[in-house]
Amino acid sequence: MHNVTRVLASTAMVSGLALSTMPAMAATEVVWWHAMEGSLGEKVNEIADNFNASQSDFVVKPVYQGTYIENMTATISAFRAGNPPAISQIYEVGTATMMNAEGAIYPVYQLMADSDQPFDPNNYIAAVTGYYSTPDGEMLSMPFNSSTPVVYYNRDIFQEAGLDPDNPPTSWPELAAAGQQIVDSGAAACGFTTTWPSWIQLENLTARHNIPFASDANGFGGPSARLEFQQSDAVIQHIQNLVDWQQSGVFNYGGRMDQASPQFFTQDCAMLMASSASYAAVRDNSANFDFGVAPLPYYPEVIDPPANSIIGGASLWVMQGHSDAVYDGVAAFFHYLSSPQVQADWHQFTGYLPITEAAYELTREQGFYADNPGTDVALEQLTGGQTGEYSRGIRLGNMPQIREAIEGELEAALNGDKSAEQAMQDAAARGNQLLERFEQSVN
Repeated sequence: MHNVTRVLASTAMVSGLALSTMPAMAATEVVWWHAMEGSLGEKVNEIADNFNASQSDFVVKPVYQGTYIENMTATISAFRAGNPPAISQIYEVGTATMMNAEGAIYPVYQLMADSDQPFDPNNYIAAVTGYYSTPDGEMLSMPFNSSTPVVYYNRDIFQEAGLDPDNPPTSWPELAAAGQQIVDSGAAACGFTTTWPSWIQLENLTARHNIPFASDANGFGGPSARLEFQQSDAVIQHIQNLVDWQQSGVFNYGGRMDQASPQFFTQDCAMLMASSASYAAVRDNSANFDFGVAPLPYYPEVIDPPANSIIGGASLWVMQGHSDAVYDGVAAFFHYLSSPQVQADWHQFTGYLPITEAAYELTREQGFYADNPGTDVALEQLTGGQTGEYSRGIRLGNMPQIREAIEGELEAALNGDKSAEQAMQDAAARGNQLLERFEQSVN
């Protein structure tokens, strides 16, 4: 173990000076690039400050680098230039790119072993860490802000429409019927809307129904994977349902990323499909109404019970090119970050999932789930369903661009420019071109 304190002590003995009389050496700086802004960025700074105050050997320095894609681009550029950060927060769709960046990363399991920090992969929630691990269960990056989609619903609108707010719909047919009743009653202008259309309406839809999104176990088998969702009748029918529901007012398309959220905040739509990490934003924007949280719906005729949903968010990757002292600091910080107290606080503040069983248990013991109904729905959905071959996650190269292709074609279907089937065929064709390029780049 490369221990800074031991090095200082050894130096003092050689020079004949007592350690207490030596000038204090500067703590080793650990630079952490991230994409958390606003209150989340403030929380990141608080975590780093608390770690820095807990010991004197290392100073973690968080640096905001813009959006996920901006931070990932900056990290890759910095590595190529020979000055990468020690830690970089990379969103889940960048996982395949990071894994295949030869010589760029220091796998977390190896880092923790080399630095002699306590580390047991079995302490972490498998549904979260599995996405960032090798087939042998060795963690390549440290999960940090993991989320999964849920349904937020306006309990007041449900009540006004004659629906039971204590029993939200669990299947797609039930949700469509509830949405129609809401619109017909005049309680709201639309039944539901969705954020992150590809992630929720295609990636998680296929996972929840154990339908292949791509070959080779959704890319977990390697960079030769190709898209397959377009071959599923259930996927095509779901896209057609969205088209039909938009015409009847049951559904209203609100745009990409989280652009649809205001439709729920203003009570134009009774339901919002969004990340579990949106809980704080929903809470802060729902002062005029009571809301609930429900799991993602599923089609019982396709699968019953449904498989688990899959994660979004990001993990922390360790970059090559730093000193042993810096890596000792990274390992010490990851040990601190994984502690039940830090993880429970992060989970409760943000709505992101806890990454350890101990953090989940501590949150439950503290009464958080009882005091904030619905905050445990995401974890139950992620861990409670039958895990299928295609519900582990999606690990494809050029995934951000693939999402853009999918959402562009989805918009063409919703606008009436293409049939649902043609839109999905075209999305897959565009996506497979991107996958071919990725495979060529890593081989």
